Amino acid sequence: MADMVLDKVIVDSPGRINIIGEHTDYNLGYVLPTAIDKRIRFTLERNNTDTQCEISSKGYEKALVVDLKHIAPSNIQWENYILGVLYEIYKRSKALKGFQCTIESDLPVGSGVSSSAALECGLAFGLNELFDLGLSKHEIVALSRDAEHNYVGTKCGIMDQFASVMSKKDHIILLDCKSMEHTYVPFAIAPYKLVLLNSNVSHSLASSEYNTRRKECEEGAAILQKKYPYVASLRDANLKMIETCKTALSPKVLNRCTYVVEENNRVLDAVEALKKGDLKTLGTLMYQTHKGLRTLYEVSCPELDFLVDFTTNMEEVLGARLMGGGFGGCTINLVHEDAADAFIKSASEAYEKEFNIKLTSFEGHPSAGTTLL
Repeated sequence: MADMVLDKVIVDSPGRINIIGEHTDYNLGYVLPTAIDKRIRFTLERNNTDTQCEISSKGYEKALVVDLKHIAPSNIQWENYILGVLYEIYKRSKALKGFQCTIESDLPVGSGVSSSAALECGLAFGLNELFDLGLSKHEIVALSRDAEHNYVGTKCGIMDQFASVMSKKDHIILLDCKSMEHTYVPFAIAPYKLVLLNSNVSHSLASSEYNTRRKECEEGAAILQKKYPYVASLRDANLKMIETCKTALSPKVLNRCTYVVEENNRVLDAVEALKKGDLKTLGTLMYQTHKGLRTLYEVSCPELDFLVDFTTNMEEVLGARLMGGGFGGCTINLVHEDAADAFIKSASEAYEKEFNIKLTSFEGHPSAGTTLL
């Protein structure tokens, strides 16, 4: 594109689901995500100014106006995802100039499908194309993650941004968050499908507890490191090590470490199960993950537990668990395609009766990452 100046680009940036491997990415472990066919669309145009930018989102009346030379965090949370990306790009390249951007989304916000990563990555990807900034996909992933750390204050791992940019249609990604090595695994689960039930609750604990979990895991890794010097993160630990250091760990930190090590093992087991077409084992691993998130990692909530428990005696559902950071959002369910509509109907009725909240649902189809239209 170096010899061709673009005046306008349109980019689609997807949300993501994660089959298994929750809260392992910031512990440099394994995850199994993919982009889905719900996305944010960005229409970006140069406006022939050096530093004036205007970003408007359908559904928000007020546009965000930014001067690239004076970027500072906002009190309005969603704006920080945008501001963080602009800050990280402008820091790297002064080739970024003024632009106008319109955003449209069909991603369910707050459902754990990472609309934030789609927002960050789509904007970075679009600006990279519009101004020919020469950023690689890996650089776009990294700067989007840095934006979330530095401007939003969530010390997330790399999974969401990686899945948003790097996904491949009909595949899931086995991602090693330590080395960034990744393998595309074909996702052939017919006659089953992935159904996401959105609890439509978002408990305010989510963001503060996320950073707390990260600290607890780091504390555990530091204690293990005293006995096993090569343990730089929980990724390098195993259950035997945790057992030998048990007395040095608080009960809470012991639980967090145990969960993370077990979950890393489950991701690798899930990939083997998928390769063999053993969906029953995949479903069992999903249930085990939910149990770990509920009892050891303590990031579930009554609404999510109800939705998972609701499935446990259903032949047509092989597995279910909470997906995402926790304290609300979605459960991800492995459901027989013939029973999917009836399952959604019965779960919705039971959930509304229990909590007086309406459930929403959507399917997760593995799709391509951020693309230029």
